[in-house]
Amino acid sequence: MPAPRNRPVQAAAKSVLAQLVDHIIPGSTEASIAKFAADRLAHAGYPQTWYYDCPAFVLLGSRSLLSVSGRDYQPSEEKVGLYNLITVDLSPRSGDIWGDCARSFYVEDGVCRTMPVGEEFTGGYAVQQRLHVHMLQFVRPETTFNDLYEWANEAVLDIGCENLDFLGNVGHSICERREQRLYIESGNHRQLGEVSCFTFEPHVRLHGGQWGYKHENIYYFDEDGAPCEL
Repeated sequence: MPAPRNRPVQAAAKSVLAQLVDHIIPGSTEASIAKFAADRLAHAGYPQTWYYDCPAFVLLGSRSLLSVSGRDYQPSEEKVGLYNLITVDLSPRSGDIWGDCARSFYVEDGVCRTMPVGEEFTGGYAVQQRLHVHMLQFVRPETTFNDLYEWANEAVLDIGCENLDFLGNVGHSICERREQRLYIESGNHRQLGEVSCFTFEPHVRLHGGQWGYKHENIYYFDEDGAPCEL
């Protein structure tokens, strides 16, 4: 099947996330990071969001463990400080075309990175990378949302982590309206190949850990039925 038309708006989300590495400093807060990201999306031509009124969903510190809807989200004024983990989830749209992308940022000795260098964060970072690589090896167009839900939750446990999503979900289809989303959840026996693209976004913590790690991409199937990152 052809690549989805979401590529430009998703590329804008990825570009803004890349810019955040140099923007996040010890004095940054959830509110200031969210404002910067929303402003940069607007500057790139994407002032609208499909996710309620929340173009940039930012959580840091102990709040990185939260599983909360964007409908209820209020950014905190707590400062990043010298050592912290920040998750940023962007949801721009252009008309009925969506982007959806999340990354974890690691602040160590006041320096923000997308790949940690210290032991505290490297385990969680590696888990997210492994889950996405293994997911691409598992899914095919005939894989159901329920199949991926069961596989992902078992994989999270096997790796030694906990799924922080309050329903255990690990993603959803990309649609034109919010209420159309199909979730990667138990009991959803629709096939992934029935939708143009879907997100994979496990939100996890290491057992006994204090940080919530998140990494989200949009995926689709190419003409040969192979899964590809958008």
